[in-house]
Amino acid sequence: MVDDTAFPTLDDAQLAALDALGTRQSVATGEYLYREGDATYDFYVIVSGAVDIVIHTDGEERVITRHGAGRFLGELNMLTGLRVFVSARVAEPGEVIVVPVAELRRVLTTQPGLGDTILAAFIARRAALRTDASAAIRVVGSRFSPEAVRIREFLARIGVPHEWLDPDRDADVERLLVEVGVPPAELPVVIVSGTVLRRPTAGSLGEYLGLTVGNLPDRCFDLVIVGGGPAGLAAAVYGASEGLRTLAVDMVAPGGQAGTSSRIENYLGFPTGISGNDLTQRALVQAEKFGAHLSAPCAATSLREEGGHLVVQLSDGTEVAGRAVIVATGARYRRLEVDRLTDFENKGVYYAATAIEARECAQSPVVVAGGGNSAGQAAMFLAEYGSPVTIVIRGPDLNARMSRYLVDRIDAHERIGVWANTKITGLDGDQELSSIRVTGPDGHATLQCVALFSFIGAEPASEWLSRCAALDERGFVLTDRSLTEQHLDARWDTLARQPLPFETSHPGLFAIGDVRAGSTKRVAAAVGEGSAAVSSVHEYLAFAH
Repeated sequence: MVDDTAFPTLDDAQLAALDALGTRQSVATGEYLYREGDATYDFYVIVSGAVDIVIHTDGEERVITRHGAGRFLGELNMLTGLRVFVSARVAEPGEVIVVPVAELRRVLTTQPGLGDTILAAFIARRAALRTDASAAIRVVGSRFSPEAVRIREFLARIGVPHEWLDPDRDADVERLLVEVGVPPAELPVVIVSGTVLRRPTAGSLGEYLGLTVGNLPDRCFDLVIVGGGPAGLAAAVYGASEGLRTLAVDMVAPGGQAGTSSRIENYLGFPTGISGNDLTQRALVQAEKFGAHLSAPCAATSLREEGGHLVVQLSDGTEVAGRAVIVATGARYRRLEVDRLTDFENKGVYYAATAIEARECAQSPVVVAGGGNSAGQAAMFLAEYGSPVTIVIRGPDLNARMSRYLVDRIDAHERIGVWANTKITGLDGDQELSSIRVTGPDGHATLQCVALFSFIGAEPASEWLSRCAALDERGFVLTDRSLTEQHLDARWDTLARQPLPFETSHPGLFAIGDVRAGSTKRVAAAVGEGSAAVSSVHEYLAFAH
């Protein structure tokens, strides 16, 4: 049965609209319109003939689907700039309409009916590719390897189809490594489009895939957003949709802490809840639909003013400039103050509970440290995968920082227990975490567990601001009404105005979301701040120019 959403057939009016934007081209059997690994490709509409979408793995070619007359090719990488995962080969000779990507973007924003049909198909096809074309990108690495875990999490967070091969569990992996000429000492590797990336970082993989700033033709924007959580993504959507040349960068992957949440149930409009990853992917598509550029992983390391622009330096040495900059770097979970913590990070100690970790821990006991909503959502998620879960908190109960609906569900769940007034004092294990030591009202105890998920409060990610913005005593960024005369230097006398909503002590620099002093630590609040801050950006740009 054909999925009409993923594979719609365009009507005569839709074909005519695209025909007016492109050029017609005859194609012959066996001709490739694009191949796996290509950095870019055009949007093709089939007038006559047929085109197969194929993937190559283990020396064999497999047809995923065939497109006939009235169909179009492509998926989300046309908007994201990612390298192509599959190849398009002509199966029957005919004619196609070739539409440049720039014209396709114009269709998506100016022709709602046709644009919605194309966009819905792109989204559905990406979802299908995660199953049908998972072998397009192969991560080969041990489950004990922190580097392999980071790569897998990065690919999962950006929604890229991939499969993981563990040499410790699958004897056939050795044969694959011999074929590609990789000794075990050089693991992990990523095999993508026939290219073998040896011991890649998330950064080098992102660069190869086309996700980093180095792949962009421009380095100067109207608006640069640092941080890709809900606040930053909302700012990207509103900035790009209102005509600002917009770039958003994130040090890990779009979504922030919310992107790793298994289920958000108190976000307006989703009565049955939505996962943080689904919310992130929808926001990404929205932003890219309007022309925003989103790059990851790109960590900001410093900020300075030069030539009337704010210049953000990234960890790879790249610099990007914006007429205005929005800081949306959020906050990071604090690390437990216990011995051997670094020994077990990504080998039993985690700061997010995604499907990757849940599958690894399924049926085995785990511990969740922390009493906020993120800890509660993680506990529920892990318990649903079959793990007995122990929540460890220093306070007397969960009510102080956790939403009531989560407290009620945790109380009612047969696989979740809570240890209150308890402190984690030690970690034990060989290659992997096997137990933790705690001290509580009844003295010392040992909890057997395969993983510890830490959600113990947050510290603002504001150190990169290089003293360009005033901070409060905890490092959160002060904005608008929180700023006093002592925070505002002589520039403000020249401007003859007060800071705009969300503007920091530096004119043209704005802060939103969890990094901002006084913000409400909720997804909905972050989204609201991101959208509202763009109005202030427009007002600032009007003042400045």
